[in-house]
Amino acid sequence: MAIRCFLLPLSLLLLAASSAAAQLEIGYYSKSCPSAEAIVREEMVKIIAAAPSLAGPLLRLHFHDCFVRGCDASVLLDSTPGNTAERDAKPNKSLRGFGSVERVKGKLEAACPGVVSCADVLTLMARDAVVLARGPFWPVALGRRDGKVSDATEASHELPPAFGDVPLLAKIFASKGLDLKDLVVLSGAHTLGTAHCPSYADRLYNSSSAGEDGLVDPSLDSEYAAKLRLKCKSLDEGTGMLSEMDPGSYKTFDTSYYRHVAKRRGLFRSDAALLTDATTREYVQRVATGKFDEAFFRDFSESMIKMGNVGVLTGADGEIRKKCYVLN
Repeated sequence: MAIRCFLLPLSLLLLAASSAAAQLEIGYYSKSCPSAEAIVREEMVKIIAAAPSLAGPLLRLHFHDCFVRGCDASVLLDSTPGNTAERDAKPNKSLRGFGSVERVKGKLEAACPGVVSCADVLTLMARDAVVLARGPFWPVALGRRDGKVSDATEASHELPPAFGDVPLLAKIFASKGLDLKDLVVLSGAHTLGTAHCPSYADRLYNSSSAGEDGLVDPSLDSEYAAKLRLKCKSLDEGTGMLSEMDPGSYKTFDTSYYRHVAKRRGLFRSDAALLTDATTREYVQRVATGKFDEAFFRDFSESMIKMGNVGVLTGADGEIRKKCYVLN
């Protein structure tokens, strides 16, 4: 498998860092658990070899973690009798890969008990998922600690919605220190994975922005909409039916997502919205030419570094969980 690597200079990390993120370090575990990254990579190779379709969900787990309380592994915590956790919020009901995270964490605990945080595990797994899907490599500064709070209500309000337009999405991204370029670049993560029918069915039936037929969202290519309606037969379709977010290469990290969006074949309203803003539209159309793959890979690496620094806990804050789904 060919792997393209774009190793970014440390200066980019420092430019993207907040005061807390500045405490993160490349090689943070070099003395306390020198084999940490190798253990994660070894397990990820096995996981993705057995289930290539997990690359997208593992990347998505990291996204959904970082947008709520920062990258603190709060999305991994189970609900308790007195608290409904993030993972049980409606936008997170379709998240997958929790078992894979526990598998990797278990290997790390066996090698270095109580040393490597779940937040760092999730960040490394997301990076390796992209690399193993033939995407770019970027250095991950480590030293995150795990949060002690996980609230479903926060997840419902802070995650970028699939129906969002650019102004709404830009506002949410800005609240995390991410800009409009990060928005259009990180949307490229939709090159990996699938989506359940309810997340896009409103574009196919009784659309609030319906065209002449009174049904289909006019920002969606009609031929593509017809194919989607063969899978997703009504607004009430259950969650069992899946559609590829990047038809034809949903297990491979590449730039074909942008070609679909440019042809009005983005699955979500948030994908289609990228064509309504001059800045995001220009980026989509540029990458869609297929002539700027390496530039996109570099951009994606930089934006992932920025996102991975959002709201991190370091020093004495938080804890290092022994099991990612429960507080110590």
